[in-house]
Amino acid sequence: MKLVWSAETASKAYIDTVKSQCELQHESGVAELISAMAAGWNAKCVVETWSQGGVITTSIGLAVASHHTNGRHVCVVPDERSRLEYIQAMSQAGMSPEVIVGEPEEVMDGLTGIDFLVVDSRRKDFARVLRLAKLSNWGAVLVCKNANSRSGSGFVWSVVEGGSRRLVRSVFLPVGKGLDIAHVATSGGSSGSGKVVGKWIKHVDRQSGEEHVIRK
Repeated sequence: MKLVWSAETASKAYIDTVKSQCELQHESGVAELISAMAAGWNAKCVVETWSQGGVITTSIGLAVASHHTNGRHVCVVPDERSRLEYIQAMSQAGMSPEVIVGEPEEVMDGLTGIDFLVVDSRRKDFARVLRLAKLSNWGAVLVCKNANSRSGSGFVWSVVEGGSRRLVRSVFLPVGKGLDIAHVATSGGSSGSGKVVGKWIKHVDRQSGEEHVIRK
């Protein structure tokens, strides 16, 4: 299996997110970056968590990315009030992602094949969401927003490792209020096939600058 980063698709999603006036909101740079990442990795199942009063720009960026990849965009909210507020805000932006109400244990059990997941570190259940998420066969890109709020919490990406999961690489970016990003590989993922993932090799094309992640 070969994963190819598409700089062209990422650029289109970035530009379209900027056009949606996300830069005029209070999360400058975060929405555009996350949108470009989801689109660049050609994410087909994008999942995010959101609660009442949260910033909506990231959601707009993910909706834009899903449009470019013809993927599914799902927002998980904790209650009905959050659902109504989210739907209203996204409707004003001309978008209508799928919204699911419920606790992580209930909701994540019904979502399979996630390849791009965005959680808010300020939510107490963010670690549970990461741990319970059923990732796609090739793994997933996991993003924690507002990572600065976790200062001193002792959180490490090992919360998502174990069993069929393996942390390939992670990085912290001082964008917005902090972004923690990780690429997690799986062996069989949600399919339950039990097949073992081979060695992951990263190659950067010196001429095009494109990054290729290959499973050997």
